[in-house]
Amino acid sequence: MPALFSDIALIFGRYARQTLRSKFQMLFGVLTPLLYLLFFGPLLADLPLGSRGDSWQVLVPGLLLQLGLFGATFSGFALIIEKQFGVVERMRVTPVSRLALLLGRVLRDALLFVFQSVLLVVAALLMGLRAPVGGILIGFAFVAALSAGLASLSYSLAMKVSKPHEFGPAVNAISLPSMLLSGLMLPMALAPTWLDVLSHFMPFRYLVDAVRAGYVGGYGTAAMLYGVLTAVGFLLVSVTVGTRVFKKAGA
Repeated sequence: MPALFSDIALIFGRYARQTLRSKFQMLFGVLTPLLYLLFFGPLLADLPLGSRGDSWQVLVPGLLLQLGLFGATFSGFALIIEKQFGVVERMRVTPVSRLALLLGRVLRDALLFVFQSVLLVVAALLMGLRAPVGGILIGFAFVAALSAGLASLSYSLAMKVSKPHEFGPAVNAISLPSMLLSGLMLPMALAPTWLDVLSHFMPFRYLVDAVRAGYVGGYGTAAMLYGVLTAVGFLLVSVTVGTRVFKKAGA
């Protein structure tokens, strides 16, 4: 176990240094949610959204998870580039744990998206968001769990494909329906009955509902319980799948 933690720290440090050297990568990912916040948020100010809390307490949790959803699902692009340049092949001959090769990358991604989430929440607070500190911290925890799980699956897919043009369409086919059926932008309570029922088969909806509950102080609600259970289960399954793919691929 100490050797595993040491390997994870080694891999994490490598990719964290790469990220710190690229200020563009650190800040650009938050641009799209920030634009939604600036230009879409004011449109919701006086609309009945069928949810507890004001429009900012509805929109901001969705934007946080949108940041994790779209950012983490495309994490595998970097691995494809590394495969093409032989970086993965060189790592295969080292004694570093295969689990560490995955978790080191995933930990870097989770911390990156949490950092971007902090920037987004600060901007939202300046625009009028009011939420309890506990709810905001819970939101960051859900972003970390979602990012880690999706990044694990993204790296798994990247190990299976060899070209970026094969990876992109597959990711889009997953991420876009996930966004639409999770109620990221607007609560699914506004949707027709059939669409609301269909959205319950999308796990990410429960994460969105949980973060929105946290933003209005609903820590002991059923939505929070379902969200926590779904996030933990999704994270465990994703890391397990990712670990098996990395071990099988020898990378």
